Amino acid sequence: MKTDIEIAQSTQMLPISEVARRAHIDESLLEYYGRYKAKLDISSLKNQPRKGKLILVTAINPTPAGEGKTTVSVGLSDALSRLGKNTMLCLREPSLGPVFGIKGGAAGGGMAQVVPMEDINLHFTGDFHAIGAANNLLSAMLDNHIQQGNALDIDVKNITWKRCVDMNDRQLRNVIDGLGGRMQGVPREDGFDITVASEIMAVLCLATDLMDLKKRLARIIVGYNRSGEPVTAHDLKAEGAMTVLLKDAIKPNLVQTLEHNPAIVHGGPFANIAHGCNSVCATTTALKLADYVVTEAGFGADLGAEKFLDIKCRAANLNPDAVVIVATVKALKYNGGVPKTELAQENLEALERGLPNLLKHIENISKVFGLPCVVAINRFVQDTDAELELIRQKCRAMGANVALTEVWAKGGSGGEELAEEVLRLCEYPHDFRHCYELNAGIKEKIETIVKRIYGGSGVVYSKQAEQSIAALERLGYGNLAVCMAKTQYSLSDDPAKLGRPQDFTVSVTKVKVSAGAGFIVAQTGEIMTMPGLPKVPAAERIDIDENGTIVGLF
Repeated sequence: MKTDIEIAQSTQMLPISEVARRAHIDESLLEYYGRYKAKLDISSLKNQPRKGKLILVTAINPTPAGEGKTTVSVGLSDALSRLGKNTMLCLREPSLGPVFGIKGGAAGGGMAQVVPMEDINLHFTGDFHAIGAANNLLSAMLDNHIQQGNALDIDVKNITWKRCVDMNDRQLRNVIDGLGGRMQGVPREDGFDITVASEIMAVLCLATDLMDLKKRLARIIVGYNRSGEPVTAHDLKAEGAMTVLLKDAIKPNLVQTLEHNPAIVHGGPFANIAHGCNSVCATTTALKLADYVVTEAGFGADLGAEKFLDIKCRAANLNPDAVVIVATVKALKYNGGVPKTELAQENLEALERGLPNLLKHIENISKVFGLPCVVAINRFVQDTDAELELIRQKCRAMGANVALTEVWAKGGSGGEELAEEVLRLCEYPHDFRHCYELNAGIKEKIETIVKRIYGGSGVVYSKQAEQSIAALERLGYGNLAVCMAKTQYSLSDDPAKLGRPQDFTVSVTKVKVSAGAGFIVAQTGEIMTMPGLPKVPAAERIDIDENGTIVGLF
């Protein structure tokens, strides 16, 4: 059986100019990065109306058994195209950290992939490098300002801005820099985030155009002065140079699926520590160019979908038409307590114990957010008819149909059942609403998410979090959206609590403002903004031969 990368490498890609022509994208919009990648200069589309219907793909809480959310997103887009619909796919760019860490590549799988998958998983068009450069320019200007006399009276013990690198490197989580003597800088405690956790990644993905990007960059808070007032990138006169570094990165990237359908892959904030969606520029551009737009949000619906609907949709004035919730029989049995080694065996009792996780996500999408949804079961050969029928019965009782997908093995033809149901739902009347109101207090918004989305009973705040919330509301940031930083593996903040846990509280340890992005970050549990490599990182399996052929990405 071929690996994902072998399938991708054996597929003959079309020149990206031909993909664009088929998608009715004018040649004047294309800025080529080789034969198979292009950036889209979207400035001429600014006043063009949106015409497309927006389909969000999300999932149950991820498990080691795998769900295949990106694969289903790609397969659904190809299936809609096979049904004659003018469709465009919008995905996030993968981070090098997970590529070389646990996950390996992240461009779909099997016969449902975006290509060139090696480029997409590695340096692609350089967007992440530009984001890292802008982030670290701001760090350099901040420390230089302190070294050159500190006219802004910045409190070096209250600096919130970190440097970043797009790699899993736990050694950099906490560092002391500025050592070496008076001319080498001011010694202070510092640290690194992974690039996808940088606020600049969130800013780029929420900005509507270049000038909005510049305004958001200016609002970024780097720390506080000795009077407790925020110090911003604008105070350091940094936003102009940062915007220059990002002038190309803000342009969406056009690639193709294995079936030569257009895909925009742009931006990549993590969903467990950021808002987990591709860029506003990418989504709104696709909605202007296509009749149906398929996009995904990271991890489970409690994280990526909630943030897509409460943060991104607010920022970009988006109104989704349908939601797909991806699950597998194996993952549901894992939620029901079955060890990974025994998931291939039929086990209706464990499946019934694990199903409440899926049912909670259906409840959130349909009842909290008011959107029609379908459950996409990524089918495996060992799934039994009895297991599939049990899922159908339970989902039908919640008002959601189930569609079986075989897009990994069959590509778009394996997703036509799902595509037909999505088309039906797109014509279904709905009343989209947000989980919380922006004018509520910070605590009220956090507690609303915990109770309505996670099913928790309450929130416990650390002393530091309490003080931060009071300070942020006093400074006028209380009316921003909330971005929860939480484990992806559970509805709770404890990754060991699978299924649908009951009577739990969520512990908020830290609260900070991302003023440029326009949201408050509430950090729960032991969430790390700089992941580490596992005992056996994926990097050990990645190699290249004398012909330049890459192996081991997936």
